[in-house]
Amino acid sequence: MGNQVDKIKLSHQSYAEVPTVDPNGLDTEEGPRIGVSYIFSTDDEEQEGDNSNVDGADKEHHTGTERKQYDKRNEVECVVYHREECIYEKSVKTAGMETYSPEILLNKCKAGDLVEFLTTGQHPHWAVYVGDFQVVHLHRAEIKNSFLTDASQGRRCRIVNELYKFKALSAEMVVQNAMEQVGAKDTELSWRNAECFAAWCRFGKREFKMGGEIRIGKQPYRLMILMSDKQSRMLEFQCLEDLITEKRRNDQVGRTSVIQELATSYQSTSLFPPALQSASYQSTSMFP
Repeated sequence: MGNQVDKIKLSHQSYAEVPTVDPNGLDTEEGPRIGVSYIFSTDDEEQEGDNSNVDGADKEHHTGTERKQYDKRNEVECVVYHREECIYEKSVKTAGMETYSPEILLNKCKAGDLVEFLTTGQHPHWAVYVGDFQVVHLHRAEIKNSFLTDASQGRRCRIVNELYKFKALSAEMVVQNAMEQVGAKDTELSWRNAECFAAWCRFGKREFKMGGEIRIGKQPYRLMILMSDKQSRMLEFQCLEDLITEKRRNDQVGRTSVIQELATSYQSTSLFPPALQSASYQSTSMFP
């Protein structure tokens, strides 16, 4: 489509500042790659200092921080490919990406819908609407059944059924998948974050589960981050779980920071002479 696309290879969650090439010597694409390290932990807001409690205990009074309102202009637009197939696409310019207050969204939800709650500076929180004003979601390392208005904690929200391009299960099966997991916690969980859990309920794909894919060989997943109308960056992953982790981190830090990070990392790799581009060792991550 005429876009300038630069590729940066990723295999896991956090970047490292060391350019690498295919260790098998089979990589024919030009340009350096970014080596990465992987951290086995959940990345959802439940584990990373969410300032609110779904049961009503608001932590903002204790931390002295205030939740920032969602800013559509700072949302990261992206496309996800599995090999050559588009499996996810988010453009905030489309009508389907309009956000609402929780009270208004309740009038639009149907059982089996995926709902996303949004706040600037936090991971998006996903839930499955199961009817009767309630959602099922992964919150603080437990699958919970909550009223939508409680789960939202005042955040803007929207229905996100169309972001993933997989064929959805029937509404009855989506609700059943969600309700059967209510009460699961800690080591019983098979999902790293609320998005993976909600998407698994709707589409039933094992790729959304922890360890659902073997991380070997060439990276079949690509995350295209749209930096402007004419420029993008391509990040590559070995499994969908890792890609979602990075996509959610991007959503947390926001468009401005992501664009700066990618521009900086791309420029830094060009400083390495060709002789060093085959190096493969772990260094301190660029990102905390």
